[in-house]
Amino acid sequence: MLTRRSAILAGGAFCAAPMVHAQGDAPFRFALTPVFLDNDAAVISALRTALGEAMGREIELVQRRTYQEISGALLDGSVDAAWTCGYPYLQHRDQLSLLGVPVWRGAPLYQSYLIVAADDAATSLADLRGGAHAFSDPDSNSGYLVTASDLARIGATPEEFFSRSIFTYGHRNVVRAVAGGLTRSGSVDGYVWEVLNSVEPGLTARTRVISRSEDLGFPPFVARNDRMEEAGIMSCRTALQGLDKADEGKEVLRLLFLDAVVPADPALFDGIAARMAALPGG
Repeated sequence: MLTRRSAILAGGAFCAAPMVHAQGDAPFRFALTPVFLDNDAAVISALRTALGEAMGREIELVQRRTYQEISGALLDGSVDAAWTCGYPYLQHRDQLSLLGVPVWRGAPLYQSYLIVAADDAATSLADLRGGAHAFSDPDSNSGYLVTASDLARIGATPEEFFSRSIFTYGHRNVVRAVAGGLTRSGSVDGYVWEVLNSVEPGLTARTRVISRSEDLGFPPFVARNDRMEEAGIMSCRTALQGLDKADEGKEVLRLLFLDAVVPADPALFDGIAARMAALPGG
């Protein structure tokens, strides 16, 4: 049975077997990072089915552990499209274009949360100096860039501000690290924390949000600029933006706690670009 709990990524890599559609077409390869989906085969199958039915061809969903791996696969043509983060999208903005952006709670926006243990007395980032901190991925906006840019604005770096920092490669793992006392604090995707708060409240109850960033562009769907006019890419864009209009797509959105996927303007990510510019050398 499909559950909404399955919408949270636990990490790992998984390649779903493609469903059969038109003969002769190579599978359309769509990449995911371990941020939104876990390796539950039923959930992967639901997304694969929704895209396959809408596109009328075989779909191969490919999970990778890091955003760097996803970016590399997109740029070298190993995958055709991907669900990534605003930070790596902007890192490669001269080579990538938007296929759409998810809508969560009525807007294509989310926040980065700074969390500590439920009984921790900290009230701001300044209180966390000298403690251990969990990030999700060095190319994550909510799981790294927001905190790193906040530190840069006060003339600090994660390396000197925290006693140590770790990368968990999964936002749920950030919450686990803080809840379990592995680190004092963590930088986490607010969307993931809120979904976890609905489906696994016993975990989030062991943490506390002490700050929230400004609203920033939700992690988008992207493809290479030079492939945007290909039939497969255009079909994928139409399928994504039509998820809320088909039963299979509605089920995927329900599992992900999302409303829809809509066209995206690059200006949606200006806030992330401003944070990138705040980093040393940015």
